[in-house]
Amino acid sequence: MTIDTNAKLSIADALGRIMRGGLPFRFEAYDGSVGGPEDSPITLRLVNERGLSYLMTAPGDLGFARAYVSGDLEVDGDHPGNPYAAMSLIMSQLRFRVPSAGEMLQVLRSLGLEHLRPPAPPAEEHLPKWRRALEGLRHNKTRDAAAIHHHYDVSNRFYELVLGPSMTYTCAVFPHENATLEEAQFEKYDLICRKLDLKPGDRLLDLGCGWGGMVRHAAKHYGAKVLGVTLSREQAEWGQQKVIEEGLGDLAEIRFSDYRDVPETDFDAVSSIGLTEHIGVRNYPDYFAFAHSRLREGGRMLNHCITRSDNTSRATAGAFIDRYVFPDGELTGSGTIVSAMQDAGLEVRHEENLREHYALTLKAWCENLEANWEEALEEVTLGRAKVWGLYMAGSRLAFERDEIELHHVLGVKPDAEGNAHYPLRPSF
Repeated sequence: MTIDTNAKLSIADALGRIMRGGLPFRFEAYDGSVGGPEDSPITLRLVNERGLSYLMTAPGDLGFARAYVSGDLEVDGDHPGNPYAAMSLIMSQLRFRVPSAGEMLQVLRSLGLEHLRPPAPPAEEHLPKWRRALEGLRHNKTRDAAAIHHHYDVSNRFYELVLGPSMTYTCAVFPHENATLEEAQFEKYDLICRKLDLKPGDRLLDLGCGWGGMVRHAAKHYGAKVLGVTLSREQAEWGQQKVIEEGLGDLAEIRFSDYRDVPETDFDAVSSIGLTEHIGVRNYPDYFAFAHSRLREGGRMLNHCITRSDNTSRATAGAFIDRYVFPDGELTGSGTIVSAMQDAGLEVRHEENLREHYALTLKAWCENLEANWEEALEEVTLGRAKVWGLYMAGSRLAFERDEIELHHVLGVKPDAEGNAHYPLRPSF
């Protein structure tokens, strides 16, 4: 079929041309064109030319995020704090096809070649990788501090509204499907304490402690002496204040510090809950060697980490996650983590996948954001709040579909004779 590349298409028709099976949702554009099924529960509305330029200059999740966060692309039929239904429809049914050269030329001419000039990104977007490189090599201390500041030093009150009273920004463990988020976060910390076999007086080092949930739980419920470290100053200040308020000052400390600067040794246990995602796969050997060096013989390490479902995919995050959520974040398979722990001298004794629990956790966080939306907007920009809704809903889908997972890996440091000081069967 011969295509008249000079024939002008509407925006809706041009978009439909590059979709396999057509538009799966209702679409409306500022040029008055519409497309997709009329009875769709979701309507995407492109409101201006800048939004079109975002979509054309960064096809995929980054362009969509830019247009959505800036308000140039609106989504009707879902709450911006919990856009799970919209994300589910888009991610399950949106299929692009490769058009012929003639079709592609017609689409580009119809949409306007001037829209191939990228607009300035929204203020909520972090620097691109090449700009971050000016801060030094990936995962040096300066660059890591900047990445952590971008994500965590937003507003403690905003995090309270999203995460709930536990202020725990990691996967919960639901003892049953009807458990509340707070019950599940308590169970997560308690499970880790049991896996580490904590006893009164034991010394625990919590790497990347966040707001100190694990620190306070281990001190309060197990009588452990706990040091938690975080690269977020706001987290450290909030967490240390909680330690004081709860009367745990003689057992617990939350320190604003890079974990690599912790001088203390001979800990009975090390916990790492959600930090491995930030350190870079190439740094795993040094990371687990550091943990090994801080443990006494017979001590245990529990690594809690988001992982990929295989060990061969690229570790780098997608463009949206890298620019808006976790700059320099990297994920790999649980096998890579197990190998790195073993190579560092830690004997791996137990491993489990908790991915369904993270889907439930994210569902609860989205519901919190939706319920507290107006107050959340007093703490952060509308764009930042929309980033969070988009990221959490999309992540929930990824866990449900086994695109990403959550693994616990428990290792021990045997003594010189190979004694791991571990029971014949686990007691947790």
